[in-house]
Order: sequence, then structure tokens, then C-alpha cells
Amino acid sequence: MRVVYHLPLSPFSRKVRLVLKEKGLDFDLKVERVWERRPEYLALNPAGQVPVLVDANGLTIVDSWAIVEYLDEIYPDRRMLGFDPASRAETRRLAAWFDGKFYVEVTLNLVFEKVNRRFYNLGNPDSGAIRLGKQNINYHLDYIAHLAERRRWLGGDEFGLADITAASHISCVDYLGDVPWDAHPRAKDWYVRVKSRPSFRPLLADHVAGMPPPPHYADLDF
Repeated sequence: MRVVYHLPLSPFSRKVRLVLKEKGLDFDLKVERVWERRPEYLALNPAGQVPVLVDANGLTIVDSWAIVEYLDEIYPDRRMLGFDPASRAETRRLAAWFDGKFYVEVTLNLVFEKVNRRFYNLGNPDSGAIRLGKQNINYHLDYIAHLAERRRWLGGDEFGLADITAASHISCVDYLGDVPWDAHPRAKDWYVRVKSRPSFRPLLADHVAGMPPPPHYADLDF
């Protein structure tokens, strides 16, 4: 059985979990408390980050991008990156947008400050960073609405890695109740469609000890 080492509110781990589910591949989950710096885990990934995939054949793949590319090559029946060069390029562009720009401008300022800081014993959250994250997310939700108005899914006609990457980050922020859905109905409509997919439901069951999500988090109809 393949194994995914993850953290519940790691968007990069969520991305890999969604891709595996969309491909219909079974896997076990193991929570890895990366702040503990376990020697056994560092032997798998010297960077000490999640996710890590240990495939059923024993191969270890590190980094969410490497894992997704590997899965699309080994299990091509349900491609997440698209079926032609143009769609793959657009999918990669948007996935990089959310893994890079959104992560720096929103995820780090909200999820890291509110959740990860306490595990790393880094003191109180930075209120300025939290305010900045709450401001920045509006721009990204506007961009999602812009894409959703012009395409069936963010990357084009097919649900794929662009949607998965965006939803992985947004779902982590939504766990904290920090997504202003009422101000962004078009983005909300897109997210409702994503989180209604069977692959997404296990993520909605994730919980962080001492930090319950808001009531709407697991509600498929908000």
C-alpha cells in the first residue's frame, strides 16, 4: 500500500491527496509532525517537509510537484495536468500561481501564523501578517471569479491540477474561517463545485486539535 506523509492543513499535502483520490488510487495517511525533525523522516526527505509519497513499489517521491508529475506519468488514465501542451502549460501556470503567489501572500500569513507558529514554538501570531493575508485573499478570489466566468474550470474545460491546487490552499484558509465568501459569490460557486467532488470529502473531515473549523467548512452547500 502506498503511503502519504502529510499534515492536515498543509495545502501541498492536500494537493497530493486530491490527485490520488481523483485517480482512484488507494493510500494510507501518516501525520508527520515535521517540527519534531525525526531522523527516520529526514532519511526520507532531508528537507524535513511534507508531503512525501512512498509508492506501492517502494519508491519514495518528495515534493508535491514531483509527486503529481510522477503520478500523471505512471497513471495516465486520468490526467491532472491536461492532455495537450497548451492545456498543460496553462495548468502549470495556475498551479504555480497558487503554490507560489497565493502561498506567500495568503497561506503563510494566515495558516502559518494562526496554526503552525504554535507547533514551532515561535510565539504569538503576527497580527500585521494576519491583516495582510486577509486583505490579499480578496485579490485572489477576484482572479478565481475572473477565470470561472470564462471557463468551465480554472484551467479550461476539464477539472484538473489548477482547481486542485487553488482549492487545496483555499480549503486550509477556510478551515480558519478567513475566506470572505459573501463578498465573492463567483469564487464561492466554483468552490462549492470543487468541494462537492467525492475526492474532496476526506479533507473536510480533517481536524486540528484544539482548533475546530467553522460550521460551514464541511457543509457542501455552505
